[in-house]
Amino acid sequence: MILGKATTTKTKYYAQLHQTKYPAKHFREFNNLTASSIGIGTYLGSSDAATNNLVTEAIIKSVKNGINLIDTAINYRYQHGELSVKKALLKLIESKTVSREELIICSKGGFIPNREKEKWFKQQYIDNQKFNIQPTDMVAGVHCMHPEYIQDQLERSLINLGLETIDIYYLHNPETQLGIIPADEFYRRLQGVFSVLEKAADAGKITAYGIATWQGFRVPPTDIKHIDLAKTKSIAQQIAGEKSDRFQFIQLPINLAMTEAIITPTQFVDGKILPAITAANQLGIKAIASASIAQAKNLKQLPQKIMTALGENQETGALSALQFTRSVPGLCSALVGMKSPNHVAENLTLTKIPPLDAAYFAQLMG
Repeated sequence: MILGKATTTKTKYYAQLHQTKYPAKHFREFNNLTASSIGIGTYLGSSDAATNNLVTEAIIKSVKNGINLIDTAINYRYQHGELSVKKALLKLIESKTVSREELIICSKGGFIPNREKEKWFKQQYIDNQKFNIQPTDMVAGVHCMHPEYIQDQLERSLINLGLETIDIYYLHNPETQLGIIPADEFYRRLQGVFSVLEKAADAGKITAYGIATWQGFRVPPTDIKHIDLAKTKSIAQQIAGEKSDRFQFIQLPINLAMTEAIITPTQFVDGKILPAITAANQLGIKAIASASIAQAKNLKQLPQKIMTALGENQETGALSALQFTRSVPGLCSALVGMKSPNHVAENLTLTKIPPLDAAYFAQLMG
């Protein structure tokens, strides 16, 4: 087991160490941590040894070159994502390249992380007397929010990652259940999950938790997949009681093709309807971007006015797209999946220039 967790002192030390090469604005302080404005994701790829090695080496190279936020999930490549992160962490720490306390490690639970989803879920949870999980707790054949399931998935992720503590643990795409179960039942299930995660934080198994979504926070309140962020925060506060709750993060797609989180009002806070990132910041919740380059799909179809402006200093469309996302005001970090050595090298060039300033960003969006 790798002991420890990300700390204020050590994440700041990591930033200061790398600021000799990279501009100070590449790093951002939030929740008493200092994180790189670009994080490495581990989502796509096959579940095989060759891909595992590529992901592991991509993480090692990224950490050596100014990226200290690593994002994964138990279902990514059927648990191979987390296992690849573990291998990278062991190499980095054993070689004294970095300490555990300098890195911010994130994972997620909710989806069923096995190829034979329904069969595996039945064997592991429904037929197992250890759990009080029913067939109705599995939704759409792929997702479960039962508190005992989330507790078990967190424990499995800790083992997969070889960690004492996961810094940020997300409930993964809970809107998968909306439209299949009633909204009242959804928030009741969310309350059960948050109770588990608050206890996990008390026990030192996680430091903070959040919700990673695809649609939930970007769609309007009339959409069946909409998640009310203020209501969700209120549930966490009620569970925490007199303590400060640990629901401190959301993750959602932000890129040139998906700008809703920046400009589309979808969340009510204190009687006003606001874009998701603005609402999150007002509620004391930090935002991290997924799909920062639209998973490299259809880059030629992205807004040409913005691509042209961004492209003045970038060699490729992917870099322009990533520069846009990491520059979003109020955003903590922009995740980008990396495997191939060329892709890693390309993305790392962006760490050597500062993000766009707020005024220029506003001009681009105008």
